[in-house]
Amino acid sequence: MASVTLSLRHALSVLTLSLFAWFVYLRISEHTATLSKRTVPESEMKFGGNQNPKNLRGRQHVLSRSAFASPTTDPETCVTLECQMPPENRFDCARDRTLSRAECEARGCCYVPLSDGVSGGPPWCFYPPSYPGYKMGPLSPTPRGQTATLTRSTPSYLPRDISTLRLEVMAETEGRLHVTLKDPASPRYEVPLSVAQSNKNTATQDTLYSTEFLPDPFGFIVRRKSNGRVLVNTTVAPLLFADQYLQLSTSLPSALVSGLGEHYTPLTLDINWTRISLWNRDMAPHSDANLYGSHPFYLVQEGDGLAHGVFLLNSNAMEVALQPTPALTWVAIGGVLDLYVFLGPDPQSVVQQYHQVIGYPMMPPYWSLGFHLCRWGYPTTNATRAVVQRMHAANFPLDVQWNDLDYADKRRVFTFDPQRFGDLPAMVKEFHQEGLKYILILDPGISSASPPGSYRPFDEGLQRGVFIKNATGQPLIGKVWPGPTAFPDFTNPETRSWWEDNIRDFHSKVPFDGLWIDMNEPASFVQGSVDGCPDSDLESPPFVPGVIGGSLSSGTLCMSGQQNLSSHYNLHNLYGLMEASATHSALVKVRGSRPFVLSRSSFPGLGRFSGHWTGDVRSDWEQLRYSIPGILLFGLYGVPLVGADVCGFGGDTTEELCVRWTQLGAFYPFMRNHNDKPNMPQEPYVFGQQAQAAMRSAVTLRYSLLPLLYTLFHHAHTSASTVARPLFLEFPSDPNCQTIDRQFLWGSSLLVSPVLEQGAVELAAYFPPGIWYSLHDGQPFYSRGQYLLLPAPLDTINVHVREGHVIPQQEPAPTTSASRSKPFLLTVALSEGGWARGELFWDDGDSLDTFEKGDYSYVIFIVGQAELVSQPIKINGALDGLLLGGVRVFGVPTPPRDVRANGEKVKDFSYRSDTKVLTVSGLTLPMAEAFTVQWTL
Repeated sequence: MASVTLSLRHALSVLTLSLFAWFVYLRISEHTATLSKRTVPESEMKFGGNQNPKNLRGRQHVLSRSAFASPTTDPETCVTLECQMPPENRFDCARDRTLSRAECEARGCCYVPLSDGVSGGPPWCFYPPSYPGYKMGPLSPTPRGQTATLTRSTPSYLPRDISTLRLEVMAETEGRLHVTLKDPASPRYEVPLSVAQSNKNTATQDTLYSTEFLPDPFGFIVRRKSNGRVLVNTTVAPLLFADQYLQLSTSLPSALVSGLGEHYTPLTLDINWTRISLWNRDMAPHSDANLYGSHPFYLVQEGDGLAHGVFLLNSNAMEVALQPTPALTWVAIGGVLDLYVFLGPDPQSVVQQYHQVIGYPMMPPYWSLGFHLCRWGYPTTNATRAVVQRMHAANFPLDVQWNDLDYADKRRVFTFDPQRFGDLPAMVKEFHQEGLKYILILDPGISSASPPGSYRPFDEGLQRGVFIKNATGQPLIGKVWPGPTAFPDFTNPETRSWWEDNIRDFHSKVPFDGLWIDMNEPASFVQGSVDGCPDSDLESPPFVPGVIGGSLSSGTLCMSGQQNLSSHYNLHNLYGLMEASATHSALVKVRGSRPFVLSRSSFPGLGRFSGHWTGDVRSDWEQLRYSIPGILLFGLYGVPLVGADVCGFGGDTTEELCVRWTQLGAFYPFMRNHNDKPNMPQEPYVFGQQAQAAMRSAVTLRYSLLPLLYTLFHHAHTSASTVARPLFLEFPSDPNCQTIDRQFLWGSSLLVSPVLEQGAVELAAYFPPGIWYSLHDGQPFYSRGQYLLLPAPLDTINVHVREGHVIPQQEPAPTTSASRSKPFLLTVALSEGGWARGELFWDDGDSLDTFEKGDYSYVIFIVGQAELVSQPIKINGALDGLLLGGVRVFGVPTPPRDVRANGEKVKDFSYRSDTKVLTVSGLTLPMAEAFTVQWTL
């Protein structure tokens, strides 16, 4: 009996100790979250802080350790208790490598193995709540906001730890908070991104957020004022700031996180211990790989229709770690912590606030919205001509013919092969006479192997000092398609001038209409350079994120490469953006009309200068399906002119796959069929008649909708709205829309539901609440917010019009230049109350800055009480001579007795009682003038 009593007492003691440990943990968490009496009052600071953690990844290098011991004095109690936290709440203290218990505790961290732990799960070595950090001094006012000094008396385990930081807090607009952390003693590299500043008085404006600061250890919290929700909480883990390692963590209010591209992912990220590396790389899309672009921005759906976003303006290699707390950690290996928080409050407002910082997208030329055709493997001008001729013979619309590197003499850019492409200038002029445009590829690598005097771009580049230099001050030589190559330094003003000179000289020979800048991560087929890279901290930093190849210079240049602005270590992720900016500027000056640039490499701000395609996608069904979130995410990133290679680039397509991809591609904002050299042909005309008919129908449908698409691009350019749009952006309060990425919207009015599986002839599509009409025949679908089974034979892509919208269309033609002169058609989708609204933006489609100069027309269409009214808001002549030829009205409840246009009876109209569609044709109403179309019920 005594032994039983002792056992019971022992069990109670253990239980009491466990409950006490959990109580201590809860008190620590509560103290950290509320900040209690140690929080700097908001009244002291007037506005507050932003969050944007940094995270990293990799196990290649060993971080140095400091000599400080465990943060507690009584390892029998305090250490044990504060280390007893749920595994999902652990923040990794050993991101660089696996640590032993002794090594972990030497860093001042907890070491608690998990018996069921698996690789990539909760860390065994993690930070305790008492981990020493920075101490914050008082906030002081500045012209831009407030500032404070952060100091730490105990160094971290990082090499070259920075003990003093300057905190700057700026409330830039009511919905945008800007926080930076810098080294005040030694200037560090900062991204040269021009930021749109608010004209508001930051001292008195009413912000959507409140902020709290914890002075010791330093951390901050951002709350949404309307409901008190914590959006950013950096007190959950320590701030670390060393010369080549910057780390910041935050809690997240929801697991619905989108962004952090460019990666091969769904629209919403997996937060279950996911690590994401941001480092631009020439890498065909596949999972768990850093791809062509880096976009350190994320958007969080908070679950109730509200959303916020966070942007870390940093171009160094970084890693972002997501964990199921939910929480996020950023680690960057250079620069500063330059953070923006966007309060929305809805998802579309978050995107607009982000684009106000990185810049609104450029307005594309109208012709660039047509169908583009390319292949690596058109070996001659005659072969290229034959492609165009066969497209015309098969009655496929075509606006732009491309050539890949086949055209270049010895694969050297700014040249063309004198035998195979000797009449390239003549071919391009022929295309122009047919109403076509022409684009060719332009890689950044400049051949350095030609004899002196034989290749002007390299010879002049050497004289003008335009190339990236190695550690000894000589041009850094890598290897790309021509062989040994030098790489232009686009941060050097002289390089931009030299680049423009070469584009002007080549354009005087070959009058191309746009440029395709590829291989601009920059890519190199040797690691670093042909001479290797020096042994330095830039080449082998203490921590390397989990990048493909394990080294920062894998597939690219030496990190020690010297550019005008800084080292390539700092500038690598900006290379494509800088080249796009230089190319866009050159085309403006050389051609004098709206530029078209397509870039593979990307960084925030690319959309101001360029479109993007998603790289070397494979011809398979999975890549077809994942192209949709890729397109939608680039809309969030401010690059709305985006598409994937229709039918795939790598590998052989199939007829069915190419049909389905063409149907989906018809609703990419940018549509190009592009194929790799060794693969079977995939131009639309090579397939059977049934497949050709299905593809022709899809492309023709796109051309009929170009007035709508162009208007959407106008809004993206002027107000940062999105073109291809995820459903959650338009229906943020509908929980069913939160993760949908197999369907998408064009603006707010068209719902696109493509077939994404082989052999499928029907599909389940989600319809948000309301009436949705089939664009094809006006058949209404009355949804309560549900999935409906839709027929989808091979010749059909399901597109539905949302009630309450007017869709401007135009009769399609073989080219956009021809279709722009055809009659317009208005498709009206009546709401349950019988109203609808639409708009049309129209200019000449090619001139520079038409909106900024007021050189455009803008018309609003309003429908109510059985009447369509056109209201020209601004008319400049662009619509002169263009007519409205017809109207379709979906949802007319009963057959009309008559129809009148501008008061005159119309004879040519019909009504279908089964679909309740009124069709009016034979109209000749000038689009530049106000008009009315009435139907009497």
